[in-house]
Amino acid sequence: MRLSLLDRSRTRSGEPESAALHHTLERARRAERLGYHRFWVAEHHAVPGIASGSPPVLMAAVAGATERIRVGSGGIMLPNHQPLVVAEQLAMLSALHPGRIDAGIGRTPGFTEPVRRALRSGGADDEAFGAEIDELRGYLDGTAAVTVRPRIDEPVPLYVLATGSGLTLAGDRGLPVVVGGPVLDDRAALEDYRGRAGHGAYLIASVDVLIGDPDLALSEAWALAAARTTGEFPPLQPPAPDRRMTDRQRRDVERALYRTIAGDEDTVAERLDALVERTGADELLVTSSTWDTGALADSDARLSAVLSGVTGYRVI
Repeated sequence: MRLSLLDRSRTRSGEPESAALHHTLERARRAERLGYHRFWVAEHHAVPGIASGSPPVLMAAVAGATERIRVGSGGIMLPNHQPLVVAEQLAMLSALHPGRIDAGIGRTPGFTEPVRRALRSGGADDEAFGAEIDELRGYLDGTAAVTVRPRIDEPVPLYVLATGSGLTLAGDRGLPVVVGGPVLDDRAALEDYRGRAGHGAYLIASVDVLIGDPDLALSEAWALAAARTTGEFPPLQPPAPDRRMTDRQRRDVERALYRTIAGDEDTVAERLDALVERTGADELLVTSSTWDTGALADSDARLSAVLSGVTGYRVI
């Protein structure tokens, strides 16, 4: 079972926002030492709680700070960019770091309407997104009318961040997918994807995992609840089990905690076993964050030990 990390460069209360990027680089170097397969970064524009607005720039920094681990995006939102420009960025990264660059691609629109206007993007329907995927593939594999420079020996692999119809788009193109949230419980959709993708099928399950005190998950859960009720995704704050919340916020926190796999090694291994057995995932992409960076580092190390079998716990 391959194990990878997606780090969203979460900002933290009491720190300058630039510190989030330095934490990302530290985590990438640590992930490489621990044997993680990939280290991916994210694209979020003008979100107070996230410092990562330009995946290619941060990918370049991560690849330069590491030596072996694969580096990618989770993801680059194609409706926000011209596919040719994305292809050129990926080609440059691949030329500088051969065999190490991945491209996770998605179509999530900007966080708010002003951001969507600033991006000149309103998202993309299935037909438009599929056309953008095909255009990007053409540039990367050298079949398009325009030749991307620098030319590279092997195309950068594409991974579709898929929900619902995205699984169909990826399956029909034989592309691997990254799936998280409720879609992981939709066995029919996952099987349909595998049937469509054939030999190209490859499922990465995106999941929040924290080994340690379960209260560590409260930082991110509270931020998600705040975003849904105030419209602003805040920096991470210290876990506060006694935080005053509205009934709606409490329900949102409980929903977020339910989706997070948190606890000791036994608890985490058992729930990951069930997830892998249910989904048939080929790889786990861990997306967890918490206010305590030391606890996050400890969790990353303990999770790596669980999946490598060092501690004797079983993960399919």
